[in-house]
Amino acid sequence: MRTALGAEPSGPSTTSFTVWAPTADTVEVRGPGDQVRLTRGTDGYHRGSAPWGPGSLYHYVLDGRGELPDPASRSQPRGVHGPSEVVDLSYPWRDQAFRSRPLREWVLYELHVGTFTEEGTFAGAAAALDELVELGVTAVEIMPVAQFPGQRNWGYDGVFPFAVQDTYGGAKGLQMFVDECHQRHLAVVLDVVFNHLGPEGNVLAEFAPYFTDRYKTPWGPAVNLDGPFSDDVRAYFLANARQWFEDFHVDALRLDAVHELIDRSARTFLAELARAAEELGRRLGRTCGLIAESADNNPLTVTPRASHGLGMDAQWSDDFHHSVHAVVTGERGGYYGDYGGIDDVARAMDQGFVYQGQYSTSRKRRYGAPSIAIPPDRFVTFVQNHDQVGNRADGARLSTLVPPERLRLAAGLLLLSPGVPLLFMGEEYGEVAPFAYFVDHGDPRLLDAVRKGRAAEHAHDVSGPLPDPGDPATFAAAVLRRDRSLHGELWHLYRDLIALRRTEPALHRSTRENTLAHADGKVVTLVRSGAGSSVAALFNLCGEAGAGRLPPGRRWEEAIRTDGANGTMETIPLDPWGFRVFRAQATAMATGGR
Repeated sequence: MRTALGAEPSGPSTTSFTVWAPTADTVEVRGPGDQVRLTRGTDGYHRGSAPWGPGSLYHYVLDGRGELPDPASRSQPRGVHGPSEVVDLSYPWRDQAFRSRPLREWVLYELHVGTFTEEGTFAGAAAALDELVELGVTAVEIMPVAQFPGQRNWGYDGVFPFAVQDTYGGAKGLQMFVDECHQRHLAVVLDVVFNHLGPEGNVLAEFAPYFTDRYKTPWGPAVNLDGPFSDDVRAYFLANARQWFEDFHVDALRLDAVHELIDRSARTFLAELARAAEELGRRLGRTCGLIAESADNNPLTVTPRASHGLGMDAQWSDDFHHSVHAVVTGERGGYYGDYGGIDDVARAMDQGFVYQGQYSTSRKRRYGAPSIAIPPDRFVTFVQNHDQVGNRADGARLSTLVPPERLRLAAGLLLLSPGVPLLFMGEEYGEVAPFAYFVDHGDPRLLDAVRKGRAAEHAHDVSGPLPDPGDPATFAAAVLRRDRSLHGELWHLYRDLIALRRTEPALHRSTRENTLAHADGKVVTLVRSGAGSSVAALFNLCGEAGAGRLPPGRRWEEAIRTDGANGTMETIPLDPWGFRVFRAQATAMATGGR
């Protein structure tokens, strides 16, 4: 990873500045009552120092024209169109003894800082952390916090990747939040967006060729990762990753939509990032993990670099979500048309990807590759997340789409499966607040374009009006109501299932050899074994009473049940959409595997 970029204070009244502007002859930095001309190096970087300390506001001036914020700004206290601020990123950390659990022990909780609490700040979120500890969560995943326009945004319209959103509490607020998480033995994952920047306030192209029109993405020109000047574009994003690990002590980065990081290099940016994170982790003596969101169903994403893969530690599993969602809701529109079979759910549990090279009707092509060799703990699984809720026309959560018994079934499928489970904030108690897309753009034309784009995207999805992304009421409606009584015992079920994951030895292992799942009619049987014990879960994935069978040769005892059906251990009756969980100890177990 390359040298630091942006403003680096070296004392109370001195700051060093480094900015990449290879086509500019001169770069000046304007600060409190003065301006300083930086020295241009042969590498296209302009460097220098000025007699200003933390808290000072500054602009860059390229070739004497206009004033621009810093592409590597750490703070934008007056918004994306205002000056940048010099920030001292030192912090009195108390987490020296903290070490993250292995990924296989994580139970992730995804939250949006602005809507997780009424305060909508890091301080407000920190005050609610004990509730997550009580639930059994072991890792918190924060949606993007890079500075975005206005005060309301999902976070995927950030335009200053190094700056922490000022309305959330800025850099110090994020550092405090991470430190508070670590005091409670919670790991922290930060969602970062390297594949694009937002449309309002983006100044990177004014400084250097950060983008290329050789490739297109859903957001416009692609980030320049393999063309002329791409070495320094990579250096920019590598430095950004380093900042979160070093200065903010996050334990892993969730990388948004890596399939849109278009890169034909022999050594791709993602592989370079994986190597850099591994080296940084060794130097810091702690985890620096990488979790990718990928739409490619490509096992190379999480294959180690030594085996010619990209080296990501884990990736999100859309197939798990789609297969469960299609079954419990009955929806078949869009990509859900590729799913809906009971065997899809079993395959997602047993093998990772559902699509491993079969023809996909929604994509109109073959899709994916075999994943049986990929350990389950390299897949982050979920039944809800910000995308799958928020990309719906009305932002409806699963709790408003299906009755309570199907919510309980979805919880069982998620938390008993061998992947790394992720909960979307509020799902543990059946939160009903919608999470529709919201923005706070200052340009009326841009806001109108967003509205029209959403309307076109969902033209065939809704019969009534869409939530207006620019209406403050859309944001206000998304703030969690935090009412555990919404669905009775759902919260207790989540807590008990998480506790079972933690205490039951068979659920500690995360290998394909120790996981078997199959569909028999409408019932999915999942068996996980290890450390001298076994757990068997029977799931009835339909609205009629059913029955399942436990593997023979073991003395099973019931651990968790969600229905009232009674029967013998040979034939286990199951209520509609019910599931039951059994365990067996080594004294009565037969060994086995695939």
